Amino acid sequence: MADVHFSNVRIFDGGGEAPFSGDVLVQGNLITRVVKTGHGQRLPAVMGAQLIDGAGAFLMPGMVEAHTHFSWNDQPSLDAIQRMPPEEHILWCAEVAERYLDMGWTSCVGAAAAKPRLDVVIRNAINDGTIRGPRFLAAGQEITVPGGLGDTTQPHLPQPEFAFGAVVSGNDEMRRAVRMMAKYGVDTVKINLSGESITGMPSEMSQFTVDEISTCVQEAHAWGKRVAAHARSCWAVKQCVSQGIEVIYHASYTDTEALDMLEANKLRHFVAPGLAWLINTCHHASQWGLTPEVTRKMGYHAELDAALQSMQAMRRRGIRILPGGDYGFAWTPHGSNAKDLEYFVKQVGMSSMEALLSATAWGAPMMKLGKQLGYIREGCLADILLVDGDPLADVRVLQDKSRILAVMKDGEFHRAPPLRVARSTRWAA
Repeated sequence: MADVHFSNVRIFDGGGEAPFSGDVLVQGNLITRVVKTGHGQRLPAVMGAQLIDGAGAFLMPGMVEAHTHFSWNDQPSLDAIQRMPPEEHILWCAEVAERYLDMGWTSCVGAAAAKPRLDVVIRNAINDGTIRGPRFLAAGQEITVPGGLGDTTQPHLPQPEFAFGAVVSGNDEMRRAVRMMAKYGVDTVKINLSGESITGMPSEMSQFTVDEISTCVQEAHAWGKRVAAHARSCWAVKQCVSQGIEVIYHASYTDTEALDMLEANKLRHFVAPGLAWLINTCHHASQWGLTPEVTRKMGYHAELDAALQSMQAMRRRGIRILPGGDYGFAWTPHGSNAKDLEYFVKQVGMSSMEALLSATAWGAPMMKLGKQLGYIREGCLADILLVDGDPLADVRVLQDKSRILAVMKDGEFHRAPPLRVARSTRWAA
């Protein structure tokens, strides 16, 4: 890979300060120099480096999506997702992985797969260069109970192999399911601690016993795996904190005790609410039969109100909220993920700065790489976006692929600047 010198750019470095004019040098897969320009300061020409004149464009870290389902195939139901034949399904996942990278999501955390090994195969193919995609942590199927969220088995087909989720009952079956996922090579074990109203099981309902949850967490940690939970109910959120479940998805319903628990442990947990699912299910899914009247009866409008109150309270308490909106349903298609940042600003009350930090520095630890990601700083991995416009002035800029001029992952361009030949030169060695 060629060294790259970004010149004449406005740098958002992930530290929370205002952007500054500067130059950035990438050598190999690392950022090796960051220089504030002005007052006679500049990064001198580097022999052999490709010079990219950014013409004042916005340079920022690649974004981290905390709640991805590559195998969700933009369909309106779990059945429609799960019934895609495996051969087509893995090709779909490969296409979606590249779609995320195209839109500037250089790191993604898998939140569940529709079939046992889809995430693992995609992660491995990205890592060995077979396909193009973001840095990716793989999940397995969601673990559920008979009759719970993810148990799509029909009465005449009782075998759990035909279900959307991994169906277990009791500690022994839980232990076996976690061990099988460890065998497959997942990074994260996902457990459904609460319901989902669209499936007929209310969001406030919880489905596992405390002992079953404890078995899941203990077994996963014994194998060195992180645990994530679908946790809409208040009880489920409290279980996540008390049992050491690191990733909390949704957290729609909270009370003072739950918020106190989260605040006291805010450096141990990652919260990704999935607001896109709630907002779009309530207001933008009528053509799939989910009119506002239907979704109101399901309880989603009440849950959206509760979720926004929960997220606003978490923000006030300094609990970091991360983007990831359950994209991959018909009304939340893959590629529109940056809508989360708009929702954070308009619905949660974040500043544009906070929204950008949620997608960069705050989310980077989810990738298990410490502070190597999420920053434009010397020594960090070179995951970089060049943007036409100012996301701090209007975060919606990041929803427009044409405004994302370049995407670099690990020091290599996935998408190079469109005027690369005209605006770049090579300094002779």
